[in-house]
Amino acid sequence: MSVDQIPIGKFSFMTRLSQKALRLYDRKGLLVPEAKDPFTGYRYYTVPQLEKGMKIKTLSFLGFSLEEISMLLDAESTGNYEQMGACFRKKLEETQSEIWKLQRIEGILQGACKHNGKIVEIFKMSVTEPVIKEIPEIRVVSKREKGTFAVTIGKLIGEICACVDSPENQRNRIKVTGPVMFLCHDEEYKETDADIEIAIPVSGRILVEDPKMEIKAIPAARVVSIIYRGPYLGVEAGYNRVFSYAEENNLEPFGPSRELYFNDPAEVPEEELMTEVQVQIREK
Repeated sequence: MSVDQIPIGKFSFMTRLSQKALRLYDRKGLLVPEAKDPFTGYRYYTVPQLEKGMKIKTLSFLGFSLEEISMLLDAESTGNYEQMGACFRKKLEETQSEIWKLQRIEGILQGACKHNGKIVEIFKMSVTEPVIKEIPEIRVVSKREKGTFAVTIGKLIGEICACVDSPENQRNRIKVTGPVMFLCHDEEYKETDADIEIAIPVSGRILVEDPKMEIKAIPAARVVSIIYRGPYLGVEAGYNRVFSYAEENNLEPFGPSRELYFNDPAEVPEEELMTEVQVQIREK
């Protein structure tokens, strides 16, 4: 053994990677020891491999698979930082989606603790009686793209608000004339690749620099409307009430549904969130 060779036990201690993990990385070709004893098969590493070991440990902690780690290390070695950036952005979106899911789970479990685990109380939703409304044409600034609900809705709201609040648009005295609106263009629920449009009603002359953002008029519509109070996770209770009402009254839902958000989840508890669900209807 030369002086710069590090036995697997010591290398494991220095990198905080278990010997089991190091043997796996060896088999996968991810972190191959610089030398192996031909008689004992004992593995020896070198000082330069410490940095690679720490990179693997960090990427593994961030949730990357061994295949993704291998790709990232190869991309780094060849200077392909664009590929690395795309991989990190994808992982960020997945993480944000998981955080959103865990926050919803946390809210439900907190409710379960408050109500001693009574299932009926946990899922008790506040939904108003359905009403038919005539909604006039609405001028909005909107942006539409595909993605997950947890990430894309918040992202689009932030981008549109940034546009409205830009110094030039504020000098033009742009006014927001209604709540943030989510329009769902899908005919079925999609975990990913959902067709999402966010629109904010505005008045005044507005400058839009984002080519994917537009000023347009959302057509007038006759809708069945309910107000739902509670976590966004339970808004399905509102849709259930709307579609039941439509069926009972021989009405046919069609077109994109709308959700109007009357308060901010960053400012009020989940149980106080107010969402209006609007579904366009016509006589069967």
